[in-house]
Amino acid sequence: MSTPPAQDPLSRERAHLGSSRAALRAMREDVENLDISDVTANWVNAAVLQHQIDERIKALADLSHTPLFFGRLDYLHAPGADKAEGAEGERFYIGRRHVHDAEGDPMVIDWRAPVSQPFYRASKKDPMDVGLRRRFGYTSGDLTAYEDEHLSDPSETAATSKLLQQEIERPRVGPMRDIVATIQPEQDEIVRSGLAGSVCVQGGPGTGKTAVGLHRVAYLLYAHRERLARTGTLVIGPNKSFLHYIEQVLPALGELEVKQATVDDLVAHVEVRGTDDSTAAVVKGDARMAEVLRRAVRSHVTLPAEGVVVVRGSRRWRVPAYELETIVGELLDRDIRYGAAREALPQRIAHAVLVQMERSGEAPDDRVQDAVARNTAVKAAVKAIWPPVDPAKLVLRLLTDADFLAVHADGILDEDEQKEILWSKPVRSVKSARWSPADAVLIDEATDLVQRTHSLGHVVLDEAQDLSPMQYRAVGRRCTTGSATVLGDLAQGTTPWATRSWDEALAHLGKGDAVIEELTAGFRVPTDVITYASRLLPHIAPGLTPVASVRENPGFFEVRPTTADEEVVAACEELLRNEGSIGLIAADARIPALTEALTAAGLTYLGPGEETTAQTRLTLVPASLAKGLEYDYVVLDEPQAVVDGEPDERTGLRRLYVALTRAVSGLTVTHAAPLPQQLA
Repeated sequence: MSTPPAQDPLSRERAHLGSSRAALRAMREDVENLDISDVTANWVNAAVLQHQIDERIKALADLSHTPLFFGRLDYLHAPGADKAEGAEGERFYIGRRHVHDAEGDPMVIDWRAPVSQPFYRASKKDPMDVGLRRRFGYTSGDLTAYEDEHLSDPSETAATSKLLQQEIERPRVGPMRDIVATIQPEQDEIVRSGLAGSVCVQGGPGTGKTAVGLHRVAYLLYAHRERLARTGTLVIGPNKSFLHYIEQVLPALGELEVKQATVDDLVAHVEVRGTDDSTAAVVKGDARMAEVLRRAVRSHVTLPAEGVVVVRGSRRWRVPAYELETIVGELLDRDIRYGAAREALPQRIAHAVLVQMERSGEAPDDRVQDAVARNTAVKAAVKAIWPPVDPAKLVLRLLTDADFLAVHADGILDEDEQKEILWSKPVRSVKSARWSPADAVLIDEATDLVQRTHSLGHVVLDEAQDLSPMQYRAVGRRCTTGSATVLGDLAQGTTPWATRSWDEALAHLGKGDAVIEELTAGFRVPTDVITYASRLLPHIAPGLTPVASVRENPGFFEVRPTTADEEVVAACEELLRNEGSIGLIAADARIPALTEALTAAGLTYLGPGEETTAQTRLTLVPASLAKGLEYDYVVLDEPQAVVDGEPDERTGLRRLYVALTRAVSGLTVTHAAPLPQQLA
């Protein structure tokens, strides 16, 4: 490629972009042309290696709509060099992935690399040895602008980046995108915190907590790839719509192996076909149920009434009842998993027999002990003393047998609470039972009491404020030997059991030592919109710091009285004249009427979680599914109906707070009924 004129910086940057894209294509072609026919020992190794190659090819894809680099750092000195030596500084382009040329020299540096950190952290007060920070602006994938900050120049005053503002406010069509070009210093500190510790992020609407959590996963996979490749990572979201909305963020950053799930997915031991009323769900979700289940599981252990006689050849070896009782007592005192103790019991009995053999002059080895452990008499004794426990059958008995529940809930649940969770009708079997989501969590707890749940290396839990204590325990079991990133907003808790404090939630999660960080700078929600929504905070989360929007653009905001659904549709049509996505959010009970009105007007629309396109930019969203989603413009229909759709006023106002804060550029509130007095 010919060298552009020296006096044209934009042409030079475009040339570097072209060269970088060519280098990335070459990297991809090198992988595609790999011949593994002579380097694998068998077909299994070949299949594994081919899978790794295929994943690498995917990771090296050059997405035309995604800028290959978004920034540049000009260091004053070579990183790591002694400044007194006067070593000349280097220039680094910062992007979503590393790109090198044919000689191996870097053309684009991964945003997660240490040398990239000053792009997010450097300032006039602490330039971090950076002379110039350059941001790039793109239009449809083409580099069209740049903006410089001379961090080491004291004569230049700090100013808000126009390109940064434009990137934050860029219209949203399609799934959630990464914020790698706009990460702020306080966000970057959380993103780059170590793998060993757990982090809890309290953040109001638009503070970027979800993006921070996802970028933290990407960073940890970069910094600890080998370890996390063995132990695994998991992102947990509130529902399928939310997971679909965020599913493209990590692949865009080159991370293809991170699994996603809801809490219901984690505990899917049985088919969920039923529901609980809020009172029963609160009791079932209470952490006290863990002790009820523990008692119920351990109640299956029966102290032996007689000894065990093992016949080997012409000899008979007897382990008396009192010795069996001692063995059982020791296993109970160790408080290990029920199943692990059951597996250990025959070996303990066999060991007692071997001790007798050695005293009589024999020299048994491990093979003899294993044979004794498999002896018919020993197996019969184990079955009588420590019978197998089916977790689903155990929970079914607790929920249908009043006497069994009363014994194990004594001193834990009062009589009214026990009545709340007891099923009114008998159930024939586990398969015929109409299990509720809360029941499935109880079964998961019982399953863990029997057999330890596999632990992952890192878990991200988003919208955590809506989880019950028992759900926190279910998530915590998936990261007992790993760490967690917990994301949420106490003001957006919309379940009867919503989290009251993060300290309490983290204790249930088993991560009481996690660091709690608070994000209060709002990048997504416009000033006028967040100011209006914050009127609800004293009523739903007293003492919580309101979000302060850092957007220079106040955004579009209007409260519009209406008399018919056609006027709500007209508000949507007006906003569709703008660029970007539109969300029509309404109380769940209002969805059928609005569906009819949109259809009558000939407006096509999507459901929450479905991907918007240039042709279909309107999404009809029930208020119960709005959490975590965002749209350029939102029409919020009938705020009072949103409040009335919940079992109590505080939960309703929290649901309204969520719905009010989904807009990135503008919000129109339509109402025929009076607005909630808290918004006055």
